This record gives sequence, structure tokens and C-alpha cells, in this order.
Amino acid sequence: QVHLVESGGGLVQAGGSLRLSCAAPGRTLSSYAMGWFRQAPGKEREFVAGITPLGTGLYYKDSVKGRFTISRDNAKNTVYLQMNSLKPEDTALYYCNAINRVTREAMFDYWGQGTQVTVSS
Repeated sequence: QVHLVESGGGLVQAGGSLRLSCAAPGRTLSSYAMGWFRQAPGKEREFVAGITPLGTGLYYKDSVKGRFTISRDNAKNTVYLQMNSLKPEDTALYYCNAINRVTREAMFDYWGQGTQVTVSS
């Protein structure tokens, strides 16, 4: 069972920035395409951004293109999501998971606790 740990969320004003981190203690992530997902209250979890194992391919939900940047440091076994120009509609619980790079669906059945991002207007 993969143990995913997300961190870096918080409360920020609209226009602000946050950097999320995703780690998997005891499990190597470098062979997986990885993605960030989010779930707002009353809504389904949705794909936000993805990155291929070597970081050469990047994928984004249309509404975050130009504002969010996904990256990874395989030496540190960590995946990041830099979020700039945050909007109130970005408010959600953010999760990471391995992804199928074609369908962008999550591969691991287990989800971590997530990290809360709240953007005030």
C-alpha cells in the first residue's frame, strides 16, 4: 500500500501563491507519472496537473494553465505544485496520486489525507 503525504496548503488571499509538496515515504515515485487532484465541497475530485516520470511531459486542467506549475525532484522523491495567481475557485482539498498518462486517472487506490487550500476574495 502506497502512503502518500501532501503538504503546503493554507489560507491565502486571491492573487497569492502556495507551493504544495507530495511525498511517498518508503516508496519510489520516480517510475510513475504523477498528478495533482483537487476536491471542492460538494464536487467530485478532479484532475489538476500531471507530470511524466522524467518531467518531460506536463499536463494541466485548462483553468489552471499559466497559473500552476507541476514539477518533481526524483532525487528527493517529491512532486510539487506551484500555484500562483490563486482564485477563490481554487479552494479545495488537494491530493496527489500516480496517474495513467493517457487517461489522467489515478492509479493508486489509496489516497492520502490531502492538503487544504483556501483562497479568500
